[in-house]
Amino acid sequence: MMQRPERADLEKIYRAAVAAVDPARLVGAAMDGGCRGAEQVPELIAGASRILLLAVGKASLAMAHEIERRVGDKLVNGMAVIPQGSAATTERALILKKILKKEASHPVPDESSEEAARLACEMLHRATRDDLVIVAISGGASAMFTLPAEGLTLADKIAINQALLKAGASIREVNIVRRHLSAVKGGRLLRHCGGARVLGLILSDVPGNDLATIGSGLTAGDWSSVGDAVAVLKRRSVWGRAPEAVRAYLERAVAGEIGATVKVGDPILERVTNVIIGDNDLALEGAERAAAALGYQPHRGRPLHGEANDAGRALAEYMCAMTQERVCVVAGGEPVVTVHGGGKGGRAQQCALAMNIQLSQIGRGRRIAGLVAGTDGIDGPTDAAGAFASPETVADGERAGVSAATALTRNDAYNFFKASGGLFVTGATGTNVSDIFIGLVNY
Repeated sequence: MMQRPERADLEKIYRAAVAAVDPARLVGAAMDGGCRGAEQVPELIAGASRILLLAVGKASLAMAHEIERRVGDKLVNGMAVIPQGSAATTERALILKKILKKEASHPVPDESSEEAARLACEMLHRATRDDLVIVAISGGASAMFTLPAEGLTLADKIAINQALLKAGASIREVNIVRRHLSAVKGGRLLRHCGGARVLGLILSDVPGNDLATIGSGLTAGDWSSVGDAVAVLKRRSVWGRAPEAVRAYLERAVAGEIGATVKVGDPILERVTNVIIGDNDLALEGAERAAAALGYQPHRGRPLHGEANDAGRALAEYMCAMTQERVCVVAGGEPVVTVHGGGKGGRAQQCALAMNIQLSQIGRGRRIAGLVAGTDGIDGPTDAAGAFASPETVADGERAGVSAATALTRNDAYNFFKASGGLFVTGATGTNVSDIFIGLVNY
């Protein structure tokens, strides 16, 4: 098992990365006009006589609290859609005054996700053209805020969502489909805002910060077509297994019989200001600063993308090729897992397991330690943020009676790491900017 000093350094660097994307601090900076793209924000807030707030996602509590604190009596109504299980037990949650807290499901939507969207739309229908609607969006919003398009049911959307996740679809692909099956995504939420000015404060969990993909584009124009959604379903072999109502709806939409999402250039977007307040790069910068303070040479690795197994192996090979002393490699992104087995785990744990197997083969005797984890503190449907890696971890598992190779095939990384002592458990962090990798080489 990895020695404690290396693991302690990895945890310190991870926590510094998470601290760098603290939602309250980032919201405050944006409201002061202190981040790129936020120059108009102070004027928008100052010029509004009434403000309505909708916060959706894993960072919604902190974002809502900071907005409420800053706008004061101008806030006439608000709603924070928060992850299930994060009920009002924290200090921040307890001091929200004018904001309704509504729990919703992630990563697969359920009835709570639909109810949250319906309640939010009812609230937004009270807005007038003279008001300002602030929409604070963070990772998890797509699943937590679900309102099926007319003629579709929540069961239809859940079936499609689960099928795409199991098929290894990227977040970009999943959200293309989500937008075209929704009454609120793909900019459609704007049509519920009564012509008010809209300010989107967005904590990005999407590589490249595509506004149409983050939260499935609640306040952004949609560059994709219905044909793109059909193409994703066919490419991922989901079309033939999709509910009949979904196929029929998309076929009617392709034929132009159903209204489209809000497209880039639509006049409704002229009254919208979207600001990216934080992203994965900001977290990695925080990690690099912490690594340097601990005496490591920071190196930025290639982004995490593609299949988690491939990403893990590539990172192991990258570290093993390094000869410099005391190097800290950091990388971020969002790999995917094509599920073939019935095990338990998440994309970070799967990536770490593949990395461990490769390190056991090519890194024996090397001073290498790694951590792959979600910045939200939750990796897939587990209580772990991610998992550690080292050249000895596979042997740790063997001594505990578990096979790394079998776990990888069965997508059962969680139980392997639980037995071998490699799980990284933090609890929910209250933020989310995708996953990060931290590797220590020749420490």
